[in-house]
Amino acid sequence: GESGLRALVAAFYDGLEASPAGTAILSMHTRSREEMCDRLTLFLCGWLGGPRLYGEKYGAISIPGAHAPFPIGVAERDTWLGCMQMAIEAQPWAAQFKDYLIKALSVPAGRVTKYSLSTTS
Repeated sequence: GESGLRALVAAFYDGLEASPAGTAILSMHTRSREEMCDRLTLFLCGWLGGPRLYGEKYGAISIPGAHAPFPIGVAERDTWLGCMQMAIEAQPWAAQFKDYLIKALSVPAGRVTKYSLSTTS
C-alpha cells in the first residue's frame, strides 16, 4: 500500500544522501526532499497497479521527458538502482516481490539512460 511505498521511498532517499555518488543525483532535484518523496511514492502507487494518485495531484508524466533536462548516464542509473535495491531489501516484503520490483524498475531506469544518452551525443 501507500504507507509501504512511503517507507521504501524514505529509505531510498536516505541511501542517496548517504552515498557520495547519490549526491550528484540529489543535486538534480529542484524540489524539496518532501515533495520528491511524495512524487515518487504517488508515481509508484499507480505504476504498480494501485490508484493513479500522481496524476490526480501533479498531472500526467512522461518518465523520459521528466528526466530529459538531466545528464543521466550509466553511472547515475547504477547509483539510482543501487540505492533503490538497498531500500527494497530493507522492506518487510516477500523476496519474490523484492526481486520483481528491482527488475521492473530497471526497465524505466534503462529507458531514461538510453534517452539521455541519445539526446546528449
